[in-house]
Amino acid sequence: MGVLDALAKLGLMIPSTPRPVRRPSLGRRLMFTALAAVAFVMMSSTWLYGIDHPPRLPGVSPIVNVVLAMRGGTLAQLGIGPIVTAGLILQILVGAKFVKLDLSKPEDRKKFTLASKGLAIIFAFVEAAGFVFSGVYWDVPTLVPLWLKLVVMVQLVWGAIVIIMLDEAIQKGWGLGSGVSLFILLGVAQAFFTDLFSHIETPSPVAPQHVEVWGLIPYIIWSLSNGNFDFGYVFVGRMLLRYPTLLGFIVTIVLICILVYLTITRIYIPITSPRLRGIRTRIPLQLLYVTNIPVLLTGILLSDINLFASLIEGITHTGIASTIRRYLYPPTIYDFMYDPVRALIYSAIFLTLSIGFGLIWIEIAGLNPEAQAENLIKAGLEIPGMRRNPKVLASYLARYIYPLTVFSSIAVAVIALVGDIFGTYGTGTGLLLAVGILYNYYQLLVYERSLEMYPALKKILGEY
Repeated sequence: MGVLDALAKLGLMIPSTPRPVRRPSLGRRLMFTALAAVAFVMMSSTWLYGIDHPPRLPGVSPIVNVVLAMRGGTLAQLGIGPIVTAGLILQILVGAKFVKLDLSKPEDRKKFTLASKGLAIIFAFVEAAGFVFSGVYWDVPTLVPLWLKLVVMVQLVWGAIVIIMLDEAIQKGWGLGSGVSLFILLGVAQAFFTDLFSHIETPSPVAPQHVEVWGLIPYIIWSLSNGNFDFGYVFVGRMLLRYPTLLGFIVTIVLICILVYLTITRIYIPITSPRLRGIRTRIPLQLLYVTNIPVLLTGILLSDINLFASLIEGITHTGIASTIRRYLYPPTIYDFMYDPVRALIYSAIFLTLSIGFGLIWIEIAGLNPEAQAENLIKAGLEIPGMRRNPKVLASYLARYIYPLTVFSSIAVAVIALVGDIFGTYGTGTGLLLAVGILYNYYQLLVYERSLEMYPALKKILGEY
């Protein structure tokens, strides 16, 4: 029995949600998605039993909490980390042909799904053990009995399993979209409203002796009532202490508008059908060809490295992990002023990984020129003036696809970096992911609404 089979058997240990016999109505799917969102929010608001409050977590980058939908010290501490890490590793192994699976076959696709669940369980145990035995939840970890640590570990693993089950149920048709996208969106929305409306007084991450109201609007009201309002400090000065600023809010709105424009922009390639001579149309290629995938994968990779470095630091108490984390923390304007080397290194790493993941993704996801040329030929389409030869069509499509891939990877990486530099609410990466997820939900709702209005389309499209 191979490793993949062993992981698939482990995945069977998690209760599996059956697919609905008949396609649920749009209203029921929306209701289930809303209930899953409520369940996740409740988990992210429920403290773990047996830990100190608030938890003394290591200096984890905000990008970790947003990208992995983590909520420190709660049942959602691990977030979607185990799911996306396991899926990413197996997807790369399959795409690189290290694991021989044909995902177009139902049997292989089922094995892939089960193996992903099994690997996610392993990652959940590893991450939970790291959090617990690094002692980040207690002021004096040596005084905490082993049984209590095991109880906390069980809670973390149980929370991760519930998130895995919710994600699977949504993907199997009980809800809309995917649980991973929904939980990322909830994490970004929570961070946005916290930065804007939170009235809680909190110590600054870089200056613990400095305590003030966190949210922008409550701070403005608080400072005006005390007669010490300082526009410069509210506009950008608070960023030095990593509090939300007015500049961050303005940049957030501007970036949302830019992202919406780039998301709906298309590049068109003229095509025709040999069976319908004289009738021509165009294939739209999205300007952001790889959407937010490069930034998502880069964020996941950096988040995992950052997270494991933090846990290693908590266990070993060495400075090596702290040095690594220093170069994986998103910079701000002040970092470019006072620590430009670190800020430039992070920016270079982020851009390089985004471009690399963009090029890798089009190969793995079947978006490369060769795959697109094959799709055109199978659909009985051709490009005017070009022979219906896969190699000829692929070379022509490569003129569009590779530049679009590099451009879109750089564009989304720059937008994410600019968001982090200017302190956008929910981080630049989180904002980029949230806009992409919301647009996908909009397209999905339009599609589902069309099926509800015109039932005959269900038979044509094979949707029952």
